[in-house]
Amino acid sequence: MRNTVILVAAIVLLASLVVSAQETIAVYTTLFEPTARLLFDAFEEDTGIKVEWVRLSGGEAVARLDAERRNPQVSIWFGGVGLDHMTAKNMGLTEAYVSPNAENIPVQFRDPEHYWIGIYVGALGFISNQNRLAELGIDPPTSWYDLIQPELKGEIQIANPGSSGTSYNFIATLVQLWGEEDAFEYLKEFHKNVQQYTRSGNAPNPAAGLGECAVGIGYAHDQVTVIQEGYPVNITFAEEGTGYEVASISLVKGGKQMEAAKKLYDWGLTERAAILLASTNVVPLIDVPLMEGAVPISSINVIDQDDLWAASQKERLVEKWNNEVYRQR
Repeated sequence: MRNTVILVAAIVLLASLVVSAQETIAVYTTLFEPTARLLFDAFEEDTGIKVEWVRLSGGEAVARLDAERRNPQVSIWFGGVGLDHMTAKNMGLTEAYVSPNAENIPVQFRDPEHYWIGIYVGALGFISNQNRLAELGIDPPTSWYDLIQPELKGEIQIANPGSSGTSYNFIATLVQLWGEEDAFEYLKEFHKNVQQYTRSGNAPNPAAGLGECAVGIGYAHDQVTVIQEGYPVNITFAEEGTGYEVASISLVKGGKQMEAAKKLYDWGLTERAAILLASTNVVPLIDVPLMEGAVPISSINVIDQDDLWAASQKERLVEKWNNEVYRQR
């Protein structure tokens, strides 16, 4: 009996040691929460490495990394608009890494100095509630100028560019299309029609689906999900040209779990990860079958987007927007 008790105690102790010894990694993610859960659960299943993740908008992730730069709390930032990853690089918050899987990603979607790498691309679009537009007597917008028609006063939701890379992409797109002076004159008119500036770039999409606003501005892959959930919405794009995001991955400078972080980074550049991403309506940068309704970037009129310029101008343009547009509300 005594030997049995000792054996059971030894087994319990061994099990507790195995659990405590499980490799873990702390992650900030800017992926849509169900997408993050899908990917990180699969990574844990494939590798045995437990992912402890916190979902933040792009601007929040940069701010958190900056606040924690002397004592980083995570080792990798997974997902989020590439512009924000470029900002983090410029602020010295991330570090270079050449993944053995980097060649899976087209060169134009990789940082030449290896600080960030893209995983999928998505265009800015308009999501419109069909019922609300019918009440207003207008068609779904197909131009940036459609968004400033008086019928849409108080009917548009978009994120705040101070917290959302999605919304900053909107501002940078307009500046690159028309020049800064004309873009800001437009933004002042557009501001009159904004019902709410949300914290998250995705929030306007379900709001439009629910009829809380007539039009939301966000990324097409998130908008397709609203259609699949059965809401009466249309997705359209600005005929003048629209911007796009390159969702990216970066390693955090000084992270304490770098070996595990590199494993997640490498795994994120595999076909396995791309197939999972595609199942959530995004368009991965690795060629895999897409979901029905997913919108490939090749089918949309996109601007000749200069992400390096946009990242270098973010602080200045967001502050200008705060002073000349938002605070004039």
